[in-house]
Amino acid sequence: MIRPGTGFPTDKATGTTPVAHDAAEVVRLSASAPSLNHLEARSSVCRACPRLVEWREDVADKRRAAYADERYWGRPVTGFGSARPHILVMGLAPAAHGGNRTGRIFTGDRSGDWLYAALHRAGLASQPTSVDAHDGLTLIDTRITLPVRCAPPANKPLPDERDACAPWLARELSWVLPSVRAVVCLGSFGWLAFFDQLRSLGLWTARTPRFTHGAEVEADGFSVLGCFHVSQQNTFTGRLTEPMLDAVFARAVELAAAP
Repeated sequence: MIRPGTGFPTDKATGTTPVAHDAAEVVRLSASAPSLNHLEARSSVCRACPRLVEWREDVADKRRAAYADERYWGRPVTGFGSARPHILVMGLAPAAHGGNRTGRIFTGDRSGDWLYAALHRAGLASQPTSVDAHDGLTLIDTRITLPVRCAPPANKPLPDERDACAPWLARELSWVLPSVRAVVCLGSFGWLAFFDQLRSLGLWTARTPRFTHGAEVEADGFSVLGCFHVSQQNTFTGRLTEPMLDAVFARAVELAAAP
């Protein structure tokens, strides 16, 4: 596991960064973060959910055989990309041997291969691959974030874990949403979490719209687009194809460019 302040490219924390040990401390430390960088640092050392802490660190300790010689990040993963994005992508949680290994969301796994290739084709990423946090990838007017910041067992966070993590996302959105013109929610989990956040921020009062691939909903100053998640379950079975993914990001680019 990467300790704070060890020089890992995604690490904004230091040995003095305050650590949340329960949900109440997440609320306090997220609300008091003076900047997005401070928020990312604080969320990257969070220990509020015992099951998730144990799982992510156990994965980082035992490691997959293919990555036996690598140091795993083994900590919460933060948002990645522009601090003033025109397009926001909402995922779910880090993969055990993807973001939990590399320290960057959708990096080092096959879901990321699909996502970043599509972002590159749409002109939103500097390169089509995302191998590790050292690879020089940058996003163009785009940010990727996630409702749950620790890798969960079986990719299924519990409701109380989702709720405990929510203040990190809420505070992040309070900074980045003013510049956003289009939000792409990958899967129903991200869709529901995003509308919950809009409601908590006072930006949505109606019932949450039904998630479907290709759904488009007008919110307060931006549009929310639904897209099947880039999980292997969807991409291997053909439920999500490259043309389907490209169409969603082409629409997001169109909406972001509209006057």
